Order: sequence, then C-alpha cells, then structure tokens
Amino acid sequence: MIEKRLEKFLSKFESLGIDGAFVFKDENRNYLSGFTGDDSFLFITNEKSYFITDSRYTEQAQNEVVGFEVVEYKPPIHDFVASLVEKHNVKRLGVEEDRLSFSDYIVYKEKLNGVELVQLEQTIEKIRMIKDAEEIKLIETAASIADKAFEHILGFIKVGMTEIEVALELEFFMKKLGASALSFPTIVASGNRSSLPHGTASEKVINEGDFITLDFGCVYKGYCSDMTRTIVLGKANEKQKEIYNTVLEANEAALKAVKPGISCAALDKIARDIIVERGYGERFGHGLGHGVGREVHELPYVNARSKFDLEPGMVITDEPGIYIPGFGGVRIEELVLVTKDGYRVLSKSPKHLIEL
Repeated sequence: MIEKRLEKFLSKFESLGIDGAFVFKDENRNYLSGFTGDDSFLFITNEKSYFITDSRYTEQAQNEVVGFEVVEYKPPIHDFVASLVEKHNVKRLGVEEDRLSFSDYIVYKEKLNGVELVQLEQTIEKIRMIKDAEEIKLIETAASIADKAFEHILGFIKVGMTEIEVALELEFFMKKLGASALSFPTIVASGNRSSLPHGTASEKVINEGDFITLDFGCVYKGYCSDMTRTIVLGKANEKQKEIYNTVLEANEAALKAVKPGISCAALDKIARDIIVERGYGERFGHGLGHGVGREVHELPYVNARSKFDLEPGMVITDEPGIYIPGFGGVRIEELVLVTKDGYRVLSKSPKHLIEL
C-alpha cells in the first residue's frame, strides 16, 4: 500500500516538469514513507528515493520506512540536499512551496548551483485526498473515540463548571481510549461565547440555559477525527430551537446531496441557501467543510470557491453554522466518507437537539 503512494507521486514528475523532489512536510513525508516520527526529509528521484534523518530517528526509520533508503545526515540539511542534487544530476527540484521559508529558499538557491526550484502545487495533498481502505479504517476509529467521548461528556457537564473543565475531561477521556493527540485545540463555547466559531475553551462558567458548542477530535495512528455538536444545558427557548433546527436542516440537506461528481461549491450552496432563506445568511461566515485525514483541515475544501468535485474515498466534513453575537450560536458537524454510490457517515453521535 505504501509503495503505491510513492508510485503515484513519481507518476506526476513529468507533468510537474521535475526530475527530483524534496519533501519535508510531516504529513506528506509520513504518508509516502510510513514513518511515524518527525524532523526528517525525503529526497526522491526516478532512480532512487532517500529517507533522510539524524541519529535520533535512524533506528525508528529503519524499522518503519518502506520504499526508501534510510540515510543519516549531520546538519545543515542544505548541504546534504545539495550533495544529492549533484549526485543525481537534478536540474529541476520540486519543493513544497507552502512550507519552504523565504530564508531557506535563499540558502537553497545559493547551495544548489543554478538548480531550479519548482512548486509541487500540493501534488501530494491532492493524492492524499483519496483515502485507501486502511486510512478509512483509522479515521473511523478516531471518529468512534470522539463519539464515545461525546456520550461520556453528556453525563459529565453540570451547571457551574468552566469550559476548560469540560475540555480537559474530553481530552483525557479520548486519550484513555487510545488517542495519541488532539486533532486541534478543543472548542467548548457556551452561552454568548457560542457565537465564536473557534471559541476554544475558556474560564467562563457554564450556566443554566446556555448553548454549549463542542467541537473536538483526536488523532489515532496518524489520522484525525472532527465532530461538532451543540447542546443546551437545561430547556431550550424558542429562539434557540429555531436556530438549531435551521442548522440541522442545512446539515441534512447537504449530507443527502453527497455523491461522486457533485462539486464542493454546489454542496456548500445547498446548505447555505437554506440558512440564507431563514434570514441568517450573514451569520454563516465560513465554508461548509473540508477534507480530513492526516491533517484535520486538508483538501478538498468545501466552500463556494472550491474547484474540486467529490470522488469516492474522500473524507469531508459537513458543518453549517449560525453565529449571533450577544446571543450565541449553533454548529453541527458530521464526518462523511464519499462512497461510489453516495456517502457513509463516520460520526455516529445523535444530531437532535439535546437538552441536559
């Protein structure tokens, strides 16, 4: 499986106009090589592929890496890359333009003796959009851990707790179930703070009648989950119910439209039109969703500007929201696998309005 990933990348060299590639983004390096650590690099040509690391990771790399010769280097990495460029007569070297700092660019231009640096144009990220069976299984496990954490937290939240207390309990519970890390800083936003789309947990005390938006996920064996649910602590008022039901309707309409061939922009519009019709269009400021895999936010992005169409094997989120300053907000987020016939929801937690 790992070898096929490298083959797919190598097959793009001709269209990119490159005869070598230097890869250092963690998620891309590990995707192509099978490595689970960090602080390492890939140097790839049609004839030979190298996994470059230092003494801290040599033994680990020799046990994990597939399809690459593991070589140990001593800093600076620029000199080592220059030696490989010369050895393999590379004239056009592909680099991850969104990760190469300007200072490194200057050094490489000097060290590589006229070699042209070429943008990889997110080629590896585009390959990563389509998940294989092993990747889907790992994402499903990460989603299952999050589902169990949500069920647990419903019995934990009480009036008088702080948002941070709730976030810590979620994080601790997911770690106990096998998560290695969080997908992102846990969002627990209650009351008026629930109008903050990225309202990470604060010292605010949770009160009776508050909306509580819980947006969280975990990493399991290198793959992320991402889920949002909004609940009410106590009885919801009519305004809360109206907003919640509008977001739920938008979420479900978009979900039912998921299938291969539909454009990400069209999917965004389906959900957005419902929210606009209810008079809340200006209160839905972000895109409908994004890809999830080795990164919690990755291609394809599901928004009005996206140029991607859905394909089987993509894992995306469906997360419409309404956010009203001074009142609160609602977001409902599903994790969805695109299948050859439509879709399969990976996040199993209930979506109806929960009143604790």
